[in-house]
Amino acid sequence: MMKGANVAVPAAAVRVELGWRSGAGVPDADASALLLAGAKVRSDDDFVFYNQAVHPSGAVRHEGKQQGDIVVDTLSVNLVQVEPQIETIVLAASADGGTFGQFHGLYIRVLDAATGAEVARFDSTGATTETAFVLGELYRRQGAWKFRAVGQGYDSGLAGLATDFGITVDDAPTPPPPRPQPAPPHFAPAPQPYPPAGQPSAPPTQPFAPAEPNQPQPYAPPSAPPVNLGKVSLTKEAPSVSLTKHGATGGVMRVNLNWTSMAASGRLFGKLRGKNIDLDLCCFFELVNGAIGSVRALDRRFGALYEPPFIHLDQDDRTGASITGENLSINLDYTRFFRRILVFASIYDGASDFRGVHATVTLHPANSAPIEMTLDGCTDNSRDAVLAVLENVNGELVVRREGTFVRPPAGQPGGGVVEIARLYHWDFGFQAGRGK
Repeated sequence: MMKGANVAVPAAAVRVELGWRSGAGVPDADASALLLAGAKVRSDDDFVFYNQAVHPSGAVRHEGKQQGDIVVDTLSVNLVQVEPQIETIVLAASADGGTFGQFHGLYIRVLDAATGAEVARFDSTGATTETAFVLGELYRRQGAWKFRAVGQGYDSGLAGLATDFGITVDDAPTPPPPRPQPAPPHFAPAPQPYPPAGQPSAPPTQPFAPAEPNQPQPYAPPSAPPVNLGKVSLTKEAPSVSLTKHGATGGVMRVNLNWTSMAASGRLFGKLRGKNIDLDLCCFFELVNGAIGSVRALDRRFGALYEPPFIHLDQDDRTGASITGENLSINLDYTRFFRRILVFASIYDGASDFRGVHATVTLHPANSAPIEMTLDGCTDNSRDAVLAVLENVNGELVVRREGTFVRPPAGQPGGGVVEIARLYHWDFGFQAGRGK
């Protein structure tokens, strides 16, 4: 398509891909969408991007990034589900650590989500100092949807672009003060009972204290916090960050795993050699009193948030096709009870090893920017990979990227998890099971 051209979109749901060629000196970029009623968003909820991945209506989702010779960041749009007040969905890109003049082969394309057929493609050229771009837009015309190639650049980055459409942006939030710690619960080193699979325990209830007589309390609706555009990437060169100094001093932190794979026949989502990949997110934990254990779907141990181990696994995604992937929740209100947590992933089915699999792990602390790390580059028959270690260092919870692939010991197929326990000195009789 030429800049300014438009085309009908006959599909009920579409995938929107932002792509570019990877290479030395090429920065990263992120896809985003703004849902407009008129020329502006209705509220900050109408902004979908890496820190706010799902629109409240469920109609627009940020699905995440795939690395390779071509890097692709993807949005999904269910056009039937878009609220009638929304007239336009702006499809944008923002550069992370550079300008769009450094990109090669930047494009946006729209695919029919049901068939994979290409509906539209726009190749953007001629960029120089821009740090954000509106590449295209989906818009309603007489009850039908169309796509327009836009190609409008911004030198003010994602913050400037979002602000222009009515988003309230907090690009550099001040870390919140430390939250008061709850009273320590009583627990023993002996193994703790787990709730039924997939069911988190309920938070403890607190009695409600009514206002003093004759002292009416005026209602003041809370103001919505500004949108936080910040994020932290852990790399081999900068592998660790203190969650405490990062502002993650309490609340529940979600650890998310999403994955894609590359096959010789082309790029596939959650599939390799025509089979679904079942990639499991797991952890070992050690508490300060010496209690150790695992939170792992294969063990049918899903944990608990408000009693030891203060960690909970939400689901067992068998394909990688779940928009939300798999998630571990860690209750940082109980940071002082953690000694260390080792987060790892295991291939259960659908692939012989991690070669060709690209995984992204994102930590989402409450009230602070997400922390992202990637896992790829496996060259052997490893079926398990250590993603990160969280360690209590003098009262600060520090997260360190590992990105280490672990091969099963010779003569012990499927024993990579046992090898992880040995390498990281989790001294308990862990047996790798296969029942699931």
